[in-house]
Amino acid sequence: MSGAEIGEFLSILMVLCTFAALLLGFPVAFTLGGIATIFAFIASCYDAFFWPLMSSLLSRIYGITTSDTLIAIPLFVFMGVMLEKSKIAQELLETMGQLFRQRPGGLGISVIVVGTMLAASTGIVGATVVTMGLISLPTMLRAGYNKSLAAGIICSSGALAQIVPPSTVLILLAHQLQGTYMEASMAKGNFAAVPVSTADLFAGAMVPGLLLAFCYIGVVWLYSQFRPETCPPVANELQESGLMLKAIKSLFLPLLLIILVLGSILGGFATASESASVGAVGAMGLAACRWRLRLSILRDVCVATLLISTMIFVILIGATYFSLVFRGLGGEELAQDSLSLVPGGLMGATLTVLAILFLLGFFLDTFEIIFITTPIFAPVLFMLGADPIVVGVTMGLTLQTAYLTPPFGFAIFYLQGTTDQLETTTIYRGVIPFILIQVPFIVLVVLVPELTTWLPGILKN
Repeated sequence: MSGAEIGEFLSILMVLCTFAALLLGFPVAFTLGGIATIFAFIASCYDAFFWPLMSSLLSRIYGITTSDTLIAIPLFVFMGVMLEKSKIAQELLETMGQLFRQRPGGLGISVIVVGTMLAASTGIVGATVVTMGLISLPTMLRAGYNKSLAAGIICSSGALAQIVPPSTVLILLAHQLQGTYMEASMAKGNFAAVPVSTADLFAGAMVPGLLLAFCYIGVVWLYSQFRPETCPPVANELQESGLMLKAIKSLFLPLLLIILVLGSILGGFATASESASVGAVGAMGLAACRWRLRLSILRDVCVATLLISTMIFVILIGATYFSLVFRGLGGEELAQDSLSLVPGGLMGATLTVLAILFLLGFFLDTFEIIFITTPIFAPVLFMLGADPIVVGVTMGLTLQTAYLTPPFGFAIFYLQGTTDQLETTTIYRGVIPFILIQVPFIVLVVLVPELTTWLPGILKN
């Protein structure tokens, strides 16, 4: 075998060993970096890897730590955790639940509406699912809701935080896609390509994210029509006038924060990092307005933000190391050759990549899938002529299912950790209808790319 053939073989083996190590429970960042080091050393022994290539690693790590795009992550995390710890999200959920509960399925629909709003103000699945699990699950079960349906509603609406802007997943995808898109464009002779930005992905994901939320509402409506006993109405405890006044008071400030954060990005008035700082300060302002900003809460928020952000950045550094070795072994060319053989051209290659991501979601976390697969598949799709916004949004929609799909869907375990009233199999049954509605929705977005490109085009014009 030639050195190139040995490198391609080792690149495949490296990916397989990485998946095996992650399934065994090894830490993600150290798994990526450790396996990359081992295979780089083995390949260099067979002249299949050019070791001086590793000299660019330090500059790549420096680029991660100084990236303007990635600065937004800890700020958005801070905003989301502050809204959770200060009980603002809890108040919003309770009020919306009372507003809709008189109709069959109304309580479930209110949970999805609030989940969408929390997604647009936090971007963190764990915080959203835990908050709704603690507050809405007991209410839904007391109202006579089917346990599986209640679990499915909470998990699916909480997972919307991964696709409805601002989303940490979209920020990371934008960072990963920027470099690969520009490299692919220059390889095709296009030296005037405009790099994809976080604002582009936020704008592109807005319409699909909201449509997906309506699809979830449609699932609950179908239950209310054909199986009304699973989601019965609940009598209101407040008078209608008092309830509406309370709803307006609860909704006004959170909606104002969402408009400020997303409006500043989509309107082109601020970058993602600048709007994230507005969101962080605005979340503290909301907590102060409700007399809930105490030193103990601020300390807990800072600690949680530090832990979550450190985890993301350490994994990103390990993934950068991994992708550098993978490309040095010739894995990128192998992936491109393999996908070029898929029938259907760009459409077939795109659906194949999304199918791979969907299957990986059964076993791996969203961040793990992003950092491993994006450097492998994104350049191939760009070489075939894919639009970077469509690629980013459809990948985000597919990766969202990683939080829902058994056996390792994290939203499932977040919910189970909040209660002892739900068995794992009960939650599994609950998320299946929402997964089944999401898969054809993703295919629709691929077939109708205008759903993702329309709003970015309008904003640019």
